[in-house]
Amino acid sequence: MQENPAYSTERLSFNEAVAYVQQTGKAAFAAMPVFGDDGDDENATAEGARIFLLLPDEDEGWLLRFIAGPFFTSAYAANDVIPAEEIPDRVHELLFMPTRCEDGWLTDQLQVLLGKLTQAAGIGEQMPDYEKMPVKGAGPEAVFPVNFIGGSKKPH
Repeated sequence: MQENPAYSTERLSFNEAVAYVQQTGKAAFAAMPVFGDDGDDENATAEGARIFLLLPDEDEGWLLRFIAGPFFTSAYAANDVIPAEEIPDRVHELLFMPTRCEDGWLTDQLQVLLGKLTQAAGIGEQMPDYEKMPVKGAGPEAVFPVNFIGGSKKPH
C-alpha cells in the first residue's frame, strides 16, 4: 500500500477520503461551523460545529462518526456513527482533510477536538490552544437537542 503524497496537502472528495482511510488506516474529517441566531450578521461567530470524521474500521473498512454540539461545554448534541446507507447526500458533497485521530480525542470538547484534528492535518497553525483555556459548561448528564446544532432561527 503506497501512500499518495497528494493526500497530505489536498482536500478530498468523500469517495477519495474513504479510499484514503481504507488505504492508510488514518482518518479524514470535514467540519462545518454552526452559527446562532445572529448568523446573518457579518460579525457573527460560530457557536458550535458539526464534524464528520471518517475512521478506519476492521469490519467495514471505514465508518463515519458525526460529532456536533456547542463550543466550550462537555455536552454534545450528537456523537454517533452513521451507517453507510444512511449518510445524507450533503455529506457526500463535503471536502475532507486527511488527518489522524486517537480514540481519546473523541471525548474532548468540540473546539479541542477540532484543534487536534487540524494540527494532525498540518493546518492548525491558526487555531487557538483551547486545551489551556478555562473549562466551563454543563455536566456530563446534559444533552442538547439536535435542533440546537442546526443554527435555525428562534420564532420571535
